Amino acid sequence: MAIVDRLDPGRAFASELSDKFNIKAIPIQCDVSSPDSVARMVETVVSEFGGIDVLLNNAATKSDNLDAFFAPFEEHSLDEWREIMSVNLDGMFLVSQRVGKQTVEQGRGGSIIQTASIYGHMAPDQRIYAGSSYLGRPINTPAVYSASKAGVIGLTKYLASYWASKGIRVNTITPGGVESGQNSIFIEKYSARVPLGRMAIASDMVGAAIYLASDASSYVTGHNLIVDGGFQCW
Repeated sequence: MAIVDRLDPGRAFASELSDKFNIKAIPIQCDVSSPDSVARMVETVVSEFGGIDVLLNNAATKSDNLDAFFAPFEEHSLDEWREIMSVNLDGMFLVSQRVGKQTVEQGRGGSIIQTASIYGHMAPDQRIYAGSSYLGRPINTPAVYSASKAGVIGLTKYLASYWASKGIRVNTITPGGVESGQNSIFIEKYSARVPLGRMAIASDMVGAAIYLASDASSYVTGHNLIVDGGFQCW
């Protein structure tokens, strides 16, 4: 198993997985917005493991400039838009392209799982954000985030059809809101919109990923698996 990240290449997590499950797990540093970096990452994985059977394509960013990221739509800059797209959508393209090519060459099929967002499936409820904050600052969901995640869902459907004859399944996991530093106002407002009455936690996505990676989903491709506690039902 390869743990890939841009800044911290996941050394601690890779070590934890190795010790807990007695498997080979290695950390690899990669900038998914760089074709050269993605190519080196895939070459390293193939060199270490002999091939690639499953990809969890999970990279996303809120940018290094939160003021620009959370700016109102009317003031959102094109530079910021392009920076977010370079990771959230271009990165998905580059990694799936390179891994898919490798998987086609192997000739034994595989599974590609791409992470989108509930706000790539539906629009944010703007009422949730009044009085809400993230790590101490007011927040919203910018249009660029929704657009990039909607693009992931579209890319998934395209690739599912494109690689079906090669036995490569391509699916999306769409998480609902995950609790990760929002203030109590946001958590309460968001949870009130969820039939199961709470925000997600990261581990809620694990079962979905295992299902889509395994033979249990051998007849599932082009699917958007929404894991949101029922948020999109209302």
